[in-house]
Amino acid sequence: MAENDKDNEIKSQPEASAQDAMDTLDAGSKSLSEALRLSFIILKIIMVILVIIFLASGFRTVEPGERALVLRFGEVQGTDEHRLLEPGLHWVLPYPIDKLVKIPVGQKVTMAIDSFWYYQTQQQILAGGKGYARPTDPLRPMIDGYCVTRSEKYAETAGDSEGSDYNIVHCKWKLTYKVSDDQAERFFRNVYVEEVKPGEDYTVVIAGSVEPLLKSVVEDAVVTSMVNYTIDEVKFERVAAVTSHVRGLIQRKLDEMETGLEVVSLQLTDSIWPLQVDRAFEASIVASQASQQALSEARTYANKTLNEAGGPVAGKLLAALKDDGLSEKPKERLWSQVAGAARERIAEARAYRTKVVETAKANAEYLVQILPEYNKHPKLVLQSLYLGAMEYIFGRADEIFVVQPGKDIKDRELRVLLSRDPTIKRKPGKAGD
Repeated sequence: MAENDKDNEIKSQPEASAQDAMDTLDAGSKSLSEALRLSFIILKIIMVILVIIFLASGFRTVEPGERALVLRFGEVQGTDEHRLLEPGLHWVLPYPIDKLVKIPVGQKVTMAIDSFWYYQTQQQILAGGKGYARPTDPLRPMIDGYCVTRSEKYAETAGDSEGSDYNIVHCKWKLTYKVSDDQAERFFRNVYVEEVKPGEDYTVVIAGSVEPLLKSVVEDAVVTSMVNYTIDEVKFERVAAVTSHVRGLIQRKLDEMETGLEVVSLQLTDSIWPLQVDRAFEASIVASQASQQALSEARTYANKTLNEAGGPVAGKLLAALKDDGLSEKPKERLWSQVAGAARERIAEARAYRTKVVETAKANAEYLVQILPEYNKHPKLVLQSLYLGAMEYIFGRADEIFVVQPGKDIKDRELRVLLSRDPTIKRKPGKAGD
């Protein structure tokens, strides 16, 4: 009996150990299962967060002064009206699906064109002087930039083989350009721009890629247009016209290439003839200025004289008098409008004419009145007229000497009026009077 109990006890111990092991295994499984369940939950949350972050990374901001294009695997997305994104917040599929390319529009960039300027060392540039060259120094085409203008003779006889001479001029230009607001896609498609790396300014990258193209276009336009003008027109007389011509050629070429670039302004900042002929040109300028000053003074004097002579209408009247094909009626109309000395002379002439006419009329009326008496006693009337004339003459004379004629010298009588006014001085006369 005791042995049986002992055997039963020995058999029950392994069974209890197995049960305990099973219980322990179930608790571990449950813990592992719970841990895996929590891990999956956390993983899902992380995945959701990553998806949200991934999708949120598609929000991009287009700054004012920029337009943007959306590239999906390299192809521009959107319809014609909505291909360009305006400034503001936009959402695109994150990289590498979509790529947002920002293009600065309306931002003005200035570049200098010194291709046509003579060579200067760094010290000469810093000094700011124009330099000096002797008349015997040659032009160095390999290092000195220049362009060609036509001569004065060629300007007057265009197309004549004798007028094929040209002049050389050095010049500097300053170009200001921008990407047109509505041409950003053309700029992106047709103008090569290097890839913008992190931390780089897109405007700087664009300038580095675009300026070689613009420099070539400007140089071609300058060479093409400058040959149509003389060096005096480029330097002094028609600077605005030359600049406008060059600018038009530049814009036309950029439009033909569909670059999307717009010329904002173009300036001819400096121009000069070759330094080898600097003194000769300066002497020519001094002579030309003196000539222009003399012409200006002559015109001023002519206008002043005409104005004093005939007033504001004097110039028109002078031109009308020189015009043989003009009728007398317009000339008379201009004569009636004259002023100044001419008007005074005309008034004096009219007064004198009136006086002469009136005097002639009075004499005619007097002669008509005495005509009957003259017909009756002609000698008496003539003697009366003679005496009246002598009385008029003697009454106005300062000194009177009367020589009575006779048949010969001995019969002549000399009568002197002794009762003349003693305050009257004898007028100076010629020797022998």
